[in-house]
Amino acid sequence: MLKHYSVRAFIVSIILLISCTLSAQQTNLDELGTEELSTDKAQPEERLPLRELRLFTQVFEQIRRGYVEEVTDTELLENAIAGLLLELDPHSAYLNESDYGELQESASGEYGGLGLEVGAERGMIKIISPIDDTPAAKAGIKAGDLIVEVDGVPVRGMALQKAIDKLRGEKGTSINLMVLREDEEAPIEFTIVRDTIQLSSVRSRILEPGYGYVRISQFQTSSGDDFKNELLDLQTKETPLKGVIIDLRNNPGGLVPASVEISDAVLDGGTVVYTEGRLPSANSRFQASSGDILEGIPIVVLINGGSASASEIVAGALQDHRRAAIIGTQSFGKGSVQTVIPLGDGRAVKLTTARYFTPNGRSIQAEGIVPDIIVEPAEIRRYQRRNTVREADLEGHLQQTNPNSESLAEPEEDLIDDNQLYEALNVLKGFQLLSLIRAR
Repeated sequence: MLKHYSVRAFIVSIILLISCTLSAQQTNLDELGTEELSTDKAQPEERLPLRELRLFTQVFEQIRRGYVEEVTDTELLENAIAGLLLELDPHSAYLNESDYGELQESASGEYGGLGLEVGAERGMIKIISPIDDTPAAKAGIKAGDLIVEVDGVPVRGMALQKAIDKLRGEKGTSINLMVLREDEEAPIEFTIVRDTIQLSSVRSRILEPGYGYVRISQFQTSSGDDFKNELLDLQTKETPLKGVIIDLRNNPGGLVPASVEISDAVLDGGTVVYTEGRLPSANSRFQASSGDILEGIPIVVLINGGSASASEIVAGALQDHRRAAIIGTQSFGKGSVQTVIPLGDGRAVKLTTARYFTPNGRSIQAEGIVPDIIVEPAEIRRYQRRNTVREADLEGHLQQTNPNSESLAEPEEDLIDDNQLYEALNVLKGFQLLSLIRAR
């Protein structure tokens, strides 16, 4: 036990163990052909710096004995491990059990809970939307409801994340909610049994006849298959598909394999992305298979400063292969790959192991993807139309003889509110017009 030995002796024994382990690993790494590890006589700087290790033991002991509040040896050692990764780069990190669990949950898109999208309002938890076919939707929870109590505990003033943690839980467990609803005089009480909630990061819709929209909010395990399914669904609509907008704005990234699958779906072969690192396992090249699910239908990709990592892989690949026009603002510029290394006890290390490059060899790191057409977010306001007289308003005007002519459709309200999406749609229409002109 630690209390039976001096802290200095304990840490020195760990250091000796690390030294022996490194010596043993040296041979294995050399056999793998790692260039950085020389088989020649070790240079002084390659050995463990004993002076700094002695300094570490001194600092450790001073904190343990003199810090204003008692800190356990376990906490100090765990903080030391976290510190090893903290100063490397913004993306390497030590993951405790809670952090590692959240990372796995984010990647899988699954969690135990009720199926609610929530936000904070007036110190309470507001229901933005219940997710279809989830316990919350089946119980009758409605958008706009305000949660005031969770299992008898008031939520007023509670941090949003803490409230979300209370709503989540293992499948099969029950939770009691007290809800305020507009037009209801008294609070409504719900008892709901939690279930496994599967979130989809991909959704789609038709903006105008022939023009589809696919939103990818992050790259999860199932995002590749979800994306292909959404494209196939868009192609089954009554009007033949003329163009697709892929919206990657404010998508922070996620899993690299998912970004490769999504790029592969609309590319007809070629490199999607390649990575370079120090270890042989960090050097990879990802190729697209032959066959484009959209068969050459024009694509516009929307990006902005919140598009990072895997989002930039997709945008960069489609841009380099001239498969899509990239519209919006310059992306975030996260061009590094993190490998999650489980430690076997519910904890893990997230370590930056490589840089990635677009098919044409562009590094995204700290640079990002520059759009083909820069469109800054802006507010669009319609001018009030004058009540002008047109030919159709004149008494006795000649009737239209072309039964196939179409009247000019008004753009949907959300297109007016989102000028980048509005411009992307116009670009798609331009592609369609050019293809018709060339076909003549």
